[in-house]
Amino acid sequence: MSTSLSERLNAELSSLRESGLLISPRVLDAANRARTRVDGREVVNLASNNYLGFADHPALKARAAEYLEKWGVGAGAVRTIAGTLRIHEELEEQIAAFKHTGSALVLHSGFTTNQGVLGALLREGDLVISDELNHASIIDGLRLTKATKKVYRHADAADLERLLQEHDTDGLKLVVTDGVFSMDGDLAPLDALVAVARKHGAVTYVDDAHGSGVMGESGRGTVHHFGFEYADDVIQVGTLSKAWGGVGGYAAGHANLRQLLINRARPYLFSTAQAPATVGALAAALEEVQRDPTLMERLWDNTRYFKAELARLGFDTMGSVTPITPVLFGEPAAAFEASRRLFEQGVFAVGLGFPTVPRGSARIRNIVTAEHTRDDLDHALQAYQTVGRSLGVTAA
Repeated sequence: MSTSLSERLNAELSSLRESGLLISPRVLDAANRARTRVDGREVVNLASNNYLGFADHPALKARAAEYLEKWGVGAGAVRTIAGTLRIHEELEEQIAAFKHTGSALVLHSGFTTNQGVLGALLREGDLVISDELNHASIIDGLRLTKATKKVYRHADAADLERLLQEHDTDGLKLVVTDGVFSMDGDLAPLDALVAVARKHGAVTYVDDAHGSGVMGESGRGTVHHFGFEYADDVIQVGTLSKAWGGVGGYAAGHANLRQLLINRARPYLFSTAQAPATVGALAAALEEVQRDPTLMERLWDNTRYFKAELARLGFDTMGSVTPITPVLFGEPAAAFEASRRLFEQGVFAVGLGFPTVPRGSARIRNIVTAEHTRDDLDHALQAYQTVGRSLGVTAA
């Protein structure tokens, strides 16, 4: 007798509940800012990716309203039929100029960008070697291709070289890595990785979802941070939903990359174009980050202060060097309980367990932003001190 839908759903949910991994997202009752209202409680928000405070920024809202009024609610079609508005192409030119690449294309999310670009580039006979901690969207994107797939140890250029030596091909060779790793907050060693890739004739593919708007001059990203802009053998992809405050994804690189993706990237070919208001907000964000250097200065000042104080209190931040600041608890039950107690203290910081992070490394991931004040951070640190003591995680 076959399994009914109710049986399958109940069994899966029961399994998640029994393992302590069942998620029930909290609901925001106000705009996603450094201080907001969640489930009826005023909180300091350490859970968002709103690095530069753009999600509710006046300049972005004004441009969104302007584009909404002029261009309407939606584009009305997929890009390849009748959905490419002039503002779409202007945004892509703006991104290419900002990223110092030959071309750029905007898709609907960072997740679908990885699916679309990897699917368009890779074919049977190609070789792709991916960092073991790469984002789920990369893993899923690679599953859709017929390329030979290998995984190298996290951020280990020597292991990457070993795999390139052991597995050669006459096809395309692609080395794939996050720029900033979203759960640990560490940087890919692009200086070493690109050198190894070039030695073996491989292209480097960098998902810079958490590096764009955070790393490099004016937030140009991790590729810029390591000095590889203008490089035709480096592909940059990422999201427009984190530092840029909107939604969407981008792919930037070789001058011909855009044209290939227009013809081959399935998420681009079969999805209605981005709404004009979103395009306007993103265009304003790219202008604002270059106009106001204090945005990134505040982001990094806050990052350094928060990390130093967490370390002083005795928390393990897992070697993070970016605004992503994990606090390690080990088991999911401890991380989720710490998150609950922090919320009672007026701090919104979410616990993460398997499969989002490896087993035994459950944590709370904190992200400070340019919008946080020192009072916000001190409030959060006091809450961490109280919770750490109550759970026996720290003695401070």
